Amino acid sequence: MKKIVKFGGSSLADSIQFRKVGDIVRADESRAYVVPSAPGKRFDGDVKVTDLLYKMYDQAAAGQDFGKTLERIIERYTEIIEGLGLAGFSLDDEFEEIRRIMTEEPDKDYAASRGEYLNGRIMAEYLGFPFINAAEVIFFDENRMLDIRKTERVMGERLDRTPRAVIPGFYGSGPDGRIVTFSRGGSDITGSLVASACRADVYENWTDVSGFMVADPRIINNPVSIETITYRELRELSYMGASVLHDEAIFPVRRDGIPINIRNTNAPTDGGTWIVESTCQKSGYVITGIAGKRGFCTVTVSKAMMNSEVGFCRKVLQAFEDNGISIEHMPSGIDTMTIAVHEDEFMHKEQNVVALIHRYCRPDSIEIESDLALIAVVGRGMRSMRGTAGRIFSALAHARVNVRMIDQGSSELNIIIGVANEDFETAIQAIYDIFVVTRL
Repeated sequence: MKKIVKFGGSSLADSIQFRKVGDIVRADESRAYVVPSAPGKRFDGDVKVTDLLYKMYDQAAAGQDFGKTLERIIERYTEIIEGLGLAGFSLDDEFEEIRRIMTEEPDKDYAASRGEYLNGRIMAEYLGFPFINAAEVIFFDENRMLDIRKTERVMGERLDRTPRAVIPGFYGSGPDGRIVTFSRGGSDITGSLVASACRADVYENWTDVSGFMVADPRIINNPVSIETITYRELRELSYMGASVLHDEAIFPVRRDGIPINIRNTNAPTDGGTWIVESTCQKSGYVITGIAGKRGFCTVTVSKAMMNSEVGFCRKVLQAFEDNGISIEHMPSGIDTMTIAVHEDEFMHKEQNVVALIHRYCRPDSIEIESDLALIAVVGRGMRSMRGTAGRIFSALAHARVNVRMIDQGSSELNIIIGVANEDFETAIQAIYDIFVVTRL
């Protein structure tokens, strides 16, 4: 058994959290490779170290004095080092190097990456593990895209020679050797790449929650947790806003069939959520999860005999493409097609889009509706259960929520419902109640 363990910022915010992480790693010999994030918030109102690093860069790039910001960063790491009792260990040389680079040639990616790098150095010292600089094993091309082949080859060779190690998350290096970072939350991707490169059995992703919840706890009071979820279900829920794991972290491990286990650093005995390719285990409920977003609008294009006009849909979509607008959903009828888009992306270009649709397609009419929220009801159990959609709409009707759009994929894995922005939370509560609370 070989496990990769990635710890989020809240798990490494201070020396107390570091000790919890140390206990977790030492409790299981199979936890061979550790991927740390930068220190997160210690309490409400605190500032993440990565945000301080970005602030330091902004000050340096503007020619301002960044000394006080750097001192705040140094204080965070000093507390961790002293709190862990790492006598004789110092990051003074690293801080001097950061000061020099920020003074001579400020680099945003370099600055941002130091949070994970410095935490990795401390973690390696604390655990007694070798330290591998992510810049030596993760590579990006000239377009700042991950060079997956080179990364897999170099990292695989390095890990074969190093049975245990700490590899900091979030960054790698470009063709010129300069630091390149992933998008925020990218340490999840690093963990996934390490898991794939060493052919791990499990990728454990430790955070401050015990896995995924069926619904957003900011909307539903104490929602039940999800024990097992498939990659496809996760993708649907993540797309609609359910965020515990970086979207791109799925792909390296999914390709190799490596399961992900989301765990809670503050409750290490909790089983968490397992993310798998497929499973015969039945969910405790018909649905796996509910997620949604506000701020959509729909454009409904109508034309008699639309279905017999070859290329009609392509022409409509061309109008959106010409304006650089991505399509979210596209339910259609015989003589109508509806395109759902993000309202803030569309509103400033709406008349350009309407004009192009008229030019390309000669429709009978175009109607635009705004202030729409989309809710995804996702679950592999919906395929085998009759009447799922009926129960959703019955619950919404009982809650006096008007459904303004419906879109169900052929996979029967999810149903997308459009409601007014103001009905968003009421709709999610109603759906949760019918499937989880009452289980009708």
